[in-house]
Amino acid sequence: MSTVPSGGNRPRSAARSPALTPPADAIAPVRHPDAPAPGELLGSHYAHCFGCGDEQPHGLHLQARAGEGVSITAEFTVRPSHQGAPGLAHGGVLATALDESLGALSWLLRVVAVTGKLETDFVRPVPVDSVLFLAAEATAVSGRKIFCSATGRLGSPEGPLALRADALFVEVKVDHFIDNGRPEEIRAAMADPDQVRRARAFEVNP
Repeated sequence: MSTVPSGGNRPRSAARSPALTPPADAIAPVRHPDAPAPGELLGSHYAHCFGCGDEQPHGLHLQARAGEGVSITAEFTVRPSHQGAPGLAHGGVLATALDESLGALSWLLRVVAVTGKLETDFVRPVPVDSVLFLAAEATAVSGRKIFCSATGRLGSPEGPLALRADALFVEVKVDHFIDNGRPEEIRAAMADPDQVRRARAFEVNP
C-alpha cells in the first residue's frame, strides 16, 4: 500500500494541528467495494441527526452524494433558524455542516467513525439563504484514525471559498453508541429496522 503526504485542502501557509497531520506510515484510503456508486445519494444515517436527519425540523437537512475515490459532495441551504449574527449563519452551524460532510465519508469506507478533532477556518461570512456547496475527502488512514478535509463554497462548487476544515475521525464499533447514548433513543433506534440495517451494513470489519 502506498503512503500519503500530509496535504488536503489547506494552504501551505496555514499551520495545521500536529494531531491532524498523518504519520509517515499512513496509507491512502481505499474505497470499499460495496460503497455507493459515484453520484448516488447517501441518505441519512439517522432520522433525528441534526446534520442530515429528515425528522429534525430545524436541522441542516444536509444531503451528500458519493464522489470519486473516497470523496463526497453535499449542499446546505442556510435558513433563518441557522443564523448567529443578524442575517448571517452561526459559525457553529457552519462547523456542523463541515463535520456532517466529513462524517459522510464513512459510507465510502464502510466503517463506523466518530469525530476526534475538527479544525475549522471561517474564510468569509455566509448570509442567510445562501447555498453552501461542500466537498469532503479522506486523505489518509492510520490504524483506526481517518484523516480528512473539507471545503464549503458559496453559490456553486466553483464559488468563493467560505470555510474549510481538517479533521481526524476515529473508527468505532456500534457498541460505542449503545454504551454511551441515552437509553430511550438507543431502544428506539434498535427497534427501527432501517436503522438496524444501516448499522449492520457498516459492521464489515472484525
